[in-house]
Amino acid sequence: MPKSEVKTSLLDNMIGVGDSVLLEPLTEDTFLENLKNRFDHSEIYTYIGSVVISVNPYRHLPIYTPEKVEEYRNRNFYELSPHIYALADEAYRSLRDQDKDQCILITGESGAGKTEASKLVMSYVAAVCGKGAEVNQVKEQLLQSNPVLEAFGNAKTMRNDNSSRFGKYMDIEFDFKGDPLGGVISNYLLEKSRVVKQPRGERNFHIFYQLLSGGSEDLLKQLKLEREFNQYNYLGLDSAKVNGVDDAANFRTVKNAMQIVGFMDDEVELVLEVVAAVLKLGNIEFKPESRVNGLDESRIQDKNELKEICELLGQDQAVLERAFSFRTVEAKQEKVSTTLNVAQAYYARDALAKNLYNRLFTWLVNRINESIKAQSKVRKKVMGVLDIYGFEIFENSNNSFEQFIINYCNEKLQQIFIELTLKEEQEEYIKEGIEWTHIEYFNNAIICELIENNTNGILAMLDEECLRPGTVTDETFLEKLNQVCAVHERFESRMSKSSRFLNDTTLPHNCFRIQHYAGKVMYHVEGFVDKNNDLLYRDLSQAMWKTNHVLVKSLFPEGNPVKMSLKRPPTAGSQFKASVATLMKNLQTKNPNYIRCIKPNDQKAPHIFAEALVRHQVRYLGLMENVRVRRAGYAFKQPYESCLERYKMLCSQTWPHWRQGSRDGVKVLLTELQIPPEEFSYGRSKIFIRNPRTLFELEDLRKRRLEDLATLIQKIYRGWKCRTNFLLMKKSQIIISAWTKRHFQRKKYLQLKNVTLIIQSYIRGWKARKLLRELKHQKRCEESATTIAAYWRGFQVRREYRKFFRANAGRKIYEFTIQRIMQKYFLEMKKKLPSMSPTEKTWPPRPYFFLDDTHTELKRIFHLWRCKKYRDQFTEQKKAIFEEKLEASELFKDKKALYTNSVQQPFQGDYLEISKNPKYQKLNGAVEEKIVLADVVNKINRANGKVAPRIFLLTQSNFILADQKSGQIKSTIPVMDITSVSVSKQTDGLFAVHLKEGSTAAAKGDFLFTSDRLIEIITKLYRTIFFKTNQKINVEINNEFLVQFNQDKVCVKFIQGAQKNGNLPTCKRKNNRLLEVTVP
Repeated sequence: MPKSEVKTSLLDNMIGVGDSVLLEPLTEDTFLENLKNRFDHSEIYTYIGSVVISVNPYRHLPIYTPEKVEEYRNRNFYELSPHIYALADEAYRSLRDQDKDQCILITGESGAGKTEASKLVMSYVAAVCGKGAEVNQVKEQLLQSNPVLEAFGNAKTMRNDNSSRFGKYMDIEFDFKGDPLGGVISNYLLEKSRVVKQPRGERNFHIFYQLLSGGSEDLLKQLKLEREFNQYNYLGLDSAKVNGVDDAANFRTVKNAMQIVGFMDDEVELVLEVVAAVLKLGNIEFKPESRVNGLDESRIQDKNELKEICELLGQDQAVLERAFSFRTVEAKQEKVSTTLNVAQAYYARDALAKNLYNRLFTWLVNRINESIKAQSKVRKKVMGVLDIYGFEIFENSNNSFEQFIINYCNEKLQQIFIELTLKEEQEEYIKEGIEWTHIEYFNNAIICELIENNTNGILAMLDEECLRPGTVTDETFLEKLNQVCAVHERFESRMSKSSRFLNDTTLPHNCFRIQHYAGKVMYHVEGFVDKNNDLLYRDLSQAMWKTNHVLVKSLFPEGNPVKMSLKRPPTAGSQFKASVATLMKNLQTKNPNYIRCIKPNDQKAPHIFAEALVRHQVRYLGLMENVRVRRAGYAFKQPYESCLERYKMLCSQTWPHWRQGSRDGVKVLLTELQIPPEEFSYGRSKIFIRNPRTLFELEDLRKRRLEDLATLIQKIYRGWKCRTNFLLMKKSQIIISAWTKRHFQRKKYLQLKNVTLIIQSYIRGWKARKLLRELKHQKRCEESATTIAAYWRGFQVRREYRKFFRANAGRKIYEFTIQRIMQKYFLEMKKKLPSMSPTEKTWPPRPYFFLDDTHTELKRIFHLWRCKKYRDQFTEQKKAIFEEKLEASELFKDKKALYTNSVQQPFQGDYLEISKNPKYQKLNGAVEEKIVLADVVNKINRANGKVAPRIFLLTQSNFILADQKSGQIKSTIPVMDITSVSVSKQTDGLFAVHLKEGSTAAAKGDFLFTSDRLIEIITKLYRTIFFKTNQKINVEINNEFLVQFNQDKVCVKFIQGAQKNGNLPTCKRKNNRLLEVTVP
């Protein structure tokens, strides 16, 4: 059987008891002992029916591998040992196959592993659902929303290095196939007071430290931040660094996660600007100032921090400064502005920081929801995951408003937990046809009513106290509680009218106590009114709305004067109460699945199980109550098929195969085992066992029977093994005997064969030698006869032709020698021929003097032949270029110093691509002939020697000058009017074009130009005029020459000197008769 098919039952190899419902006897001590026993053996998961208890191991365990995911995939909940994957798989399959919306409720105190449990559930669902590019993108976005929310909503506390300081509920939406479509996140009660103050040994939210540690220098400079933590009052310094936490790497992870979720770069920048502004708000300090009327007011000590905050938020500094110094109260048509003292100013600063961060967090959640929400409009299946703070009880009466509403939320969760658990049990009993009996349990509705009653509940009275006029303090609130709740059996107070607590010194005067389902909790009323008011001065809201920062402006819509309302905003308690009511309504529509997380010790260390701490959590999580409810009816239930498969070996009638129905088989089995009928009941598809002792008796019988079966199997196996071994030995003996006989017979045969072969070889050798002797004798006879005949014929021939040979022998030898020498000469010449380049000058030396003429003629013929081969490779265009190069060589070689630079440069002609360049479209339309050359030259002014760029166009009939920028034609000169061209001997590019006297183009005189392509321009001009007129113009190359300017003859003289414009010649008009050109 493959590894993936190996099944391990919940009852097999069990360490302790996997399902606490089966615990016997059931007491709190045995329950804790069972948890500890399993924890010590790295079994961190235990069931209470379908509820999973998870004990945080504070170390990595190899139980979350892809192999484990496949092991629990599509398995029955009780089929394998307890694991969070089993619950996640059960919930996912119920959603996919039975079309039931699911919710997974994860509770426990800080550090118990709630956040990790929610990640494991989401990762398992992501692993087992469908695949595909779009589905994978949705899964990745859902998973990557966690790092973003953890960075902004988690912090290091005394109990947990990554404690969630907010409640999170995520609805994951699936299509009919079970593939994720998107999700919706709801957040509850962010601990915003942590922004401005943290308990000793704890940190602010992660994002502050991650930004300062992982932000680049440019980013910090842009946000006006410094990297040191001690520069900011809002950051606790005693625990700024956390062992094993890399804030810089986590910052990169958060930025990458924001990109995957769908945040734009500008949105990330806006968020970081708000985070920086919150951080810098804590550095604003106030100093007192006395006014003339004797009242105290506050002033900001150092306005530099305020200035940087205003620059980050795009705020007018004066507006924000006034909001920190004054408060405006509006009543109907009246406005009253009062100054703030130092204490009030600090309150306003901290209130702004808390509200700004809280609203930013809410905006982040909404922005993530926009990205991960399902795009399709089809009906969706929903799986909700609730990761919310557990019951909190602090020592020394440090429980405040936050703990009060957190515990209220847990009371509501406990209420729905009991209701849904009983409902689930009752539905299964009815479905299976088992009689339902009423179960006694503690109903905490009386506690919920004490807190949430709209008339005389604690939250209602707190809201009433916050809204009433007059002096309102925490003490007046406590007095009101004493009046209204004095007779409530779950409420206790030192000042209560009931005299039973007057002598209770453990209950201070400023505290009250509530008997929660998890135990008594004492609350300190200090801060209840302020925290419930959650008041932000209207001046600060209006100041935030006036910023140019898009994100901040959207966070404070109430600051808009158009939408301003005098209605008091809802209190924090009423908002949370409404959120909890919505959550409860949502949970009641879904099938619940529970994960109860437990923290084993306060040291966050592995292998330590603090019994007192765990006992405390077991009590306030109500786990014993849960076990009692689960086993109030029948402690264990199992499908007939599974039950028969597990215990069929206990009955001879059902073992090894039962051919009839599973229910009948179970009846036969239990009848033969003589189990009392009151210990079990038959459902429609399951057997219900009332007492765990009965199940353990069955397990003991099964264990003993398995031992007997194992002994039987061993006996049969050993007999089979011995018989198999005997038969194998017998078979081997027969084979060995046969092979031995075969070996001896083969050996005898081979001996006879060898003897025969030797005799045959001797006989064949004798016959072969005899035949060889006869053949040799015959061959010698034939060779002797041939030799005698050859000698005789030679003698006759020599005697006949002796007289002719002696007369012509010298001449024949000479001709033969000369022929051999010529043959050798030509063969060696073939090997020593030079390359095919026409410029190659080498030629092999002649070997003999008499071949001198031949050698020279061969050299001439070879050179002509390779020149022809080289010319045959030329195209017509290339031939024309070489002809122009040859013409340039004849005109300028050894005459003009610039010529050597032009030899390697190919002549292109149209450098401006007039026909393709849209800039010169108009100029191209004006020229009708083929363009021979188009380039930009510098035209020299005749009067002052200054230069101006011009487009020089040469066609077959004219040369044209045009403006470089506009392309407008300035001059058109027929080539027939050009008489000569003058240049210097230097390396400059200046040349003069002399025109025919009396022509229209010569009205202003000759033209002077400079160009780096002088050689090409003059060569093409020379050839164009020759083709047009069949006459060669004169090209004068001299350092002095005359040009005609208007009616004057001017001498152009070239002198050497330093250049101001690089290599361009400098022209200077000395007088009417002289133009000096300075060249390098």
